[in-house]
Amino acid sequence: MKEREKKIAQLLLQINAIKLSPANPFTWASGWKSPIYCDNRKTLSYPEVRQAIRDEMCNIINEKYPNAEGIAGVATGAIAIGIMVAEKLGLPFIYIRSSAKGHGMGNQIEGEYSADKNYVVIEDLISTGGSSLKAVEALRDANCGVLGMVAIFTYGFQKAVDNFVADKVELTTLSNYNVLLEHALETGYIESDKLEILREWRTGPDTWMQDK
Repeated sequence: MKEREKKIAQLLLQINAIKLSPANPFTWASGWKSPIYCDNRKTLSYPEVRQAIRDEMCNIINEKYPNAEGIAGVATGAIAIGIMVAEKLGLPFIYIRSSAKGHGMGNQIEGEYSADKNYVVIEDLISTGGSSLKAVEALRDANCGVLGMVAIFTYGFQKAVDNFVADKVELTTLSNYNVLLEHALETGYIESDKLEILREWRTGPDTWMQDK
């Protein structure tokens, strides 16, 4: 598992899908200041990277959920990789919108699905887990079974851990913040004096550098 986590962390840093900048923090849409920015959509532009992500996700699903009957991607970030996973596994694919459409059929779940099937949910990034778990809720409300969720990367916030436990959803990620920092330090991407800043952010991301 650790080798997989290091491999994916290396690839994400290599193509700048993840950037670390403790000296010049990013501002998220939520208003949070952050020394890290993750845009996993960039992985789609690199065939070898997207194939590695697909293959690792398929390996996890074959190991943990051999009885999976469908793949569900969370819109919009996980639609493309979800399709790739479903294609390789030979399984049906659906995707879940953040909310139901305000026109037409008013669908929140797009594609042909069945209440008697068990799905694995694919996500690109886990922050607090809120939007990801709304997708699970939508599937459960449609009486679909949810075996678990597989995501590319997680920041590892305690709030996310608690949310997944509370909703009884098993989460597996290809890589995570701790492994990313280890790899970034080993390769000289960051210097050791920046490590504490990066670790500090993860413990209180909503208040980090709030007064600066």
